[in-house]
Amino acid sequence: MQRLEEEIEEPVSPTGQYLNSSSLCVYILGVLESEIPIDDRHTPSLLRHVFLPINTRFSSIMIKDKDGEKKWKKVEVKLEEHINVPTFPSGKSSKYLYDEHVDEYMSRIAMEHLAQDRPLWEIHIIKYPTSGAAGTLIFKLHHALGDGYSLMGALLSCLKRADDSSLPFTLPSTQRPKPIFNKTNKAPLKFKRLPSLFSIAFRTISEFGWSMLKSSFIEDDPTPIRSCAEDIKLRHVTISNVSFSLDHFKEIKSKLGVSINDVIAGLLFFGIRLYMQEMNVESNRTQSTALVLLNTRNISGYKSVKEMVEKSDNNSAWGNQFAFLHVPIPELSDSKYANPLEFIKDAHKEILRKKNSLATLLTGMLLNMVKKLRGPEAAARYLHSTLRNSSTTISNIIGPVEQMALVNHPIKGLYFMVLGPPESVTITIMSYMGKLRIAFGLEKDFIEKQKFKSCMENSFEMILAAARKISA
Repeated sequence: MQRLEEEIEEPVSPTGQYLNSSSLCVYILGVLESEIPIDDRHTPSLLRHVFLPINTRFSSIMIKDKDGEKKWKKVEVKLEEHINVPTFPSGKSSKYLYDEHVDEYMSRIAMEHLAQDRPLWEIHIIKYPTSGAAGTLIFKLHHALGDGYSLMGALLSCLKRADDSSLPFTLPSTQRPKPIFNKTNKAPLKFKRLPSLFSIAFRTISEFGWSMLKSSFIEDDPTPIRSCAEDIKLRHVTISNVSFSLDHFKEIKSKLGVSINDVIAGLLFFGIRLYMQEMNVESNRTQSTALVLLNTRNISGYKSVKEMVEKSDNNSAWGNQFAFLHVPIPELSDSKYANPLEFIKDAHKEILRKKNSLATLLTGMLLNMVKKLRGPEAAARYLHSTLRNSSTTISNIIGPVEQMALVNHPIKGLYFMVLGPPESVTITIMSYMGKLRIAFGLEKDFIEKQKFKSCMENSFEMILAAARKISA
């Protein structure tokens, strides 16, 4: 066999370098809830023959070459260093549920850095029942390995449909209905084109300028969701989640003529303001901003891992291809409390306006310029400042409609969490089997987990009730 010293080295992408730097270290926690008790006897074999071959990065470490450039270097993987099977207190009855123990365990591993001298992932096999699962499988991966799109594609490549393993997965439709907000009369294209170009140019300059100011100088106000605590290490968080029916979101979407993402954003913004009002009424009118992550790949659906790795056009390539949209969280006025659909309307307008500008492209160019002129650490500091000056980050991944199975273990539930951003609140959304799972990473001892979750549930109920009052 060839010696490992001769293995391939490949450059680390600029974003991968930013996400694993002295200023910023970001991880992804993927949680799979098994419908049956977990049998882990075949775990080493599965990791060796199914997981590691997905991508060479899962068996590589990040190093610096003689010129100081970061590269991925393939190494021998010692699986025993990556597999963790925790033991919880014994002596409980057979019907005892370990939800609290699992929550505490996840909170603890969320704070721990992965060792840089071995591949940047680990797996945690929790063989204790909770109210939502007979067992829990947790993957902790460094964000430098890839973004949610890459890692979801990897997950789908090593799991099978529970009903028929020979069939491919299908994804929920993302088609947007015809908008009903701001209806305008149609005009000939020749009269629209010139104003449209001026409008795009103006929006681009405005949004890019605002983005630079927010990233560099203008911080959100301290609020019940923004502690402004110093970032000495990974922020101590508690992880909570809530599940909703995807059909209810589709119902709201159809009534309002917006996208499901608009409905999600409106629900989250209203829920955040409800929590802020519970904790401090005066905070309802503070300046608060959400960073909404946008996948910059111009494609629909997931590509195979082979396609992502081999694509020469870089459009669907493996890695980190995303951008941030600065979206202000609307204030909670009496009228908006009475009609929470206004939050969806505002989210729809803001996100659409920002998507229709070239600000995200210019921001990416700015980061590359900073990297070239001042190095990747300076670009990482700029990205850290962008995150720190906001109040929350929101990211969304589409999952399959059908139930997945991992070696005859049907997966009952699925969600993920992003760890490492300097905000006090991180929010992730995952669709799976007709459910929408919203997870919250909340700064421990600062945000009240149960109250925050309750406010999100109240937000959903109020928005659904308001939407159902709209005549067909």
